[in-house]
Amino acid sequence: MQNSPIDHAAAIEFWEEYRAARPDRATDPEPPSAEVFGDNPELTDALLGLVLDGTKRATATLVAEFALDGQPLPRIGSHWIACDSTGRPRVILRDIELRIDTFASVDAAFAFDEGEDDRSLESWRENHSRYWQRVGAQLGFEWTEEHEIVLERFEVAWPEASADTH
Repeated sequence: MQNSPIDHAAAIEFWEEYRAARPDRATDPEPPSAEVFGDNPELTDALLGLVLDGTKRATATLVAEFALDGQPLPRIGSHWIACDSTGRPRVILRDIELRIDTFASVDAAFAFDEGEDDRSLESWRENHSRYWQRVGAQLGFEWTEEHEIVLERFEVAWPEASADTH
């Protein structure tokens, strides 16, 4: 089963609400990308739930995924809109820390901040290896541990009720 398409009109409207309320922070020159966590509805909604409950404040994405999507790499201070499995925008995230590294470089602190499974480095490696093997197969490449990974830490910027304290 796949996620529903992202509702881009709703995502832009969500972004405009944030811009109107927080013009001091919503300084991206263009509306940010609207994305989902994971590659299936169950995973997408579970990971989004971890963001909404405050557990998940980091994510990891293959550099190859950005390239294949024609997306620029994120930058510190940039925003992105996280949607649920139905394509509805739920939260605007703002990157506060970024680095590009390899699978082996991920440490226990980053695994903990991703907030998944038991938050251990061992489970992070096991689950992400399985996930990227699946994603690589879907996108037409074989994932290896040498692929570069964008490691992002983020804060919740919007909606106000879910926003991290600044």
